[in-house]
Amino acid sequence: MRLALPICGAQLAQAGMGVTDVMMTGRQSATDLAAVSVGSSLWMPLMLFMTGTLMGLTPIVAQLLGGGRQARIRPNVHQALWVALCLGLIGALLLWFAVMPIFRLMGVPEAVAELSAAYLSAVAFGMPGVALFQALRAFSDGMNHTRPSLTISLVGLGVNIPSNFVLIYGGAGLTGLFGGWLPTPIQQLPALGAWGCGIATALSMWVMGLTMCRYTQRSRTFREIELWHAPTPPSWRLIRQLLVVGVPIGVAIFVEVTLFTLIALFVASFGEVTVAAHQVALNFTSILFMLPLSLGMALTVRVGNTLGTGNLRGARFVAWNGIAVCLGIALFNNLIIWFGAEPVIALYTHNTEVQRLALSLVVLAMLYQVSDSLQVTMAGALRGYKDTRIIMVFTLISYWLVGLAGGHWLGTRGLGPWLEPLGVHGYWIGLVAGLSVAALLLGWRLQAISRAVSDGRRHVAQSD
Repeated sequence: MRLALPICGAQLAQAGMGVTDVMMTGRQSATDLAAVSVGSSLWMPLMLFMTGTLMGLTPIVAQLLGGGRQARIRPNVHQALWVALCLGLIGALLLWFAVMPIFRLMGVPEAVAELSAAYLSAVAFGMPGVALFQALRAFSDGMNHTRPSLTISLVGLGVNIPSNFVLIYGGAGLTGLFGGWLPTPIQQLPALGAWGCGIATALSMWVMGLTMCRYTQRSRTFREIELWHAPTPPSWRLIRQLLVVGVPIGVAIFVEVTLFTLIALFVASFGEVTVAAHQVALNFTSILFMLPLSLGMALTVRVGNTLGTGNLRGARFVAWNGIAVCLGIALFNNLIIWFGAEPVIALYTHNTEVQRLALSLVVLAMLYQVSDSLQVTMAGALRGYKDTRIIMVFTLISYWLVGLAGGHWLGTRGLGPWLEPLGVHGYWIGLVAGLSVAALLLGWRLQAISRAVSDGRRHVAQSD
């Protein structure tokens, strides 16, 4: 829990940047809001794939630390930094040159597409910076130090909010806030809207990346590693080790994100009340999901550390102990949902029709909170064993085949003469089914691999 709570805070702080962008551009104009929303649906999955790939560094560092092989940590981190810079540059190029064809394919209105392209062209400059931050965060987490990611994420949020205000609203917004005593050049600053929001996001990304560099350079915690003592040239052997562990994590995260994105697109055809209720219920439950998600990330570190010491039976105990803790957290979250759903949903909207529909979806959310919490924690434990490719396969089957395809079938077709189409409830039943299948498959895999390793029937791939 000491590892998980700062991770949870960092996740919330980073989510807060997205909330801030939406709220502040929404006050500028509906077109700016639409541009940022559409643009975020492109760069966020890209960034999450990049983040997941770099998360492959965490179990590598954790195993090396647990085994007392600190001298091998620095070259592995340097390879992650090379990979981060490459991924950041590729992400920037995609955002610069590939977005307009996608917008035309999606049928995005011309005015929104142009603003969104400008927003993404600004965000693109920040992609190498956020990749740098994520690589160093994975290193810090693997070293059992998760508080830096919390502190620096809060710094990023602290930069994002005032930068958004100045760049989105310009001098007119500042004059309205502080009065007419501001100098004339400041009062005449242009309002950049969505483009300004993108600039602020890129600025926050680079501040977080450079601050993390400075922290890892100056902190006594990492002095023994001598991370910035001398650069290590690219090594394909170490890069391959990182990619073998990390790319399946990135793909699994990308698949999960696209599941919820596609469901939101399909639900849009049911009307604005349904869309609003779906978003309210999903947003409320997603906030509660942050703690199980963070516990899964912490469990990767603990399992990796324990395996590194050679205590194979202890690693199995750590994994299942973490899952038991997560189950308790999921049940506690369900109590919060049960008793807090009605007043919390009332804070989102005063529309009684939206409230009733959102409450009915929240009941289904209580079911998938348990399975979702279990599957994300089991995936975290398996990452500690560096068993990530199977997570990718199970995710594809569970999320897209069972969750998305099954939910779409129930939502639009039902079960023939036995059950009429269920609309949005069908999609949520699909979510419950998909996440439950993922939990069962990952639980079976974790049981098999943890027992095989603890009994000496399977060798643990040691980090170089």
